[in-house]
Amino acid sequence: MKKILLLSTLMIFGFTHISHGQLQEGNFMLGADIGSGLSTTSTNGLFGINIGLNEDSGYNIGISPKAGYFFTDTFVAGAIVNLGYNNSEGPDDESVNTFVYGVQALGRFYVAPSDINLGNKIPTGYFFLETHAGIAGVNVEDGPTTNGFAFGFGPGYSLFLNQYVALEASVKYNGLVGGGNTDYQHSLGINLGIQIFLSRAEAEATAEEF
Repeated sequence: MKKILLLSTLMIFGFTHISHGQLQEGNFMLGADIGSGLSTTSTNGLFGINIGLNEDSGYNIGISPKAGYFFTDTFVAGAIVNLGYNNSEGPDDESVNTFVYGVQALGRFYVAPSDINLGNKIPTGYFFLETHAGIAGVNVEDGPTTNGFAFGFGPGYSLFLNQYVALEASVKYNGLVGGGNTDYQHSLGINLGIQIFLSRAEAEATAEEF
C-alpha cells in the first residue's frame, strides 16, 4: 500500500512539474486526430467523431494528420489533411459508401490555465482554440456529393504526458460549402488526438533518422 501511495505521489509530482517549454516560438507540432461516430446524414461524415446536423443517420471513421509551426509561444500555423470513410444502409437496405477528403490550412492559439484565472488547478495542460479552412469533399458512391470550401472552429484541451507528447480533445463545428448535389453540409465534431512537440534541432535529428 505504501508503495502504491509513493508511486502515485511521484506521478502527481512529475505531472505538476512538467515543463511547458515545448510551447515555444520555433518549435514544431506533429500529430493526428482520429475517431468514429454518428452523423445525421450519410453524406455528413466530416472529420473525427461527428454528430451531424442534417437529416437521417450514418456512421463514420476518419483520421486527420496535422503539422504546425510555432510563430509565437502561443500561436501555431500549419496544415491538416482529412481522410474519412462512412458505411451505412440506404433506403433499400443497400450498403452506402461515403468518402471524405480535405487539405486545409490550420491555425491554433494556446491559452494557459493561469491566463483565464484558473491558477494551478490544471497544471499539466493548455486550452486552445483551433480553426481550419481549405478544400474538402464528401462523396457518396452512386449518390450525392459536396465538394468545395471547408471550414471549422472550436475549443480544445491538450493534456501533456511529458515534455514532448500531449493527448487532446476538442469540439469543433465543421462546415462544407460547394458544388455537387448538396450545397451545404455541416456537423458538430468531437475529436480525440495526440500531438508531438519538437524543437527545430529535434525535428531535424528525427528527419535524418528516416
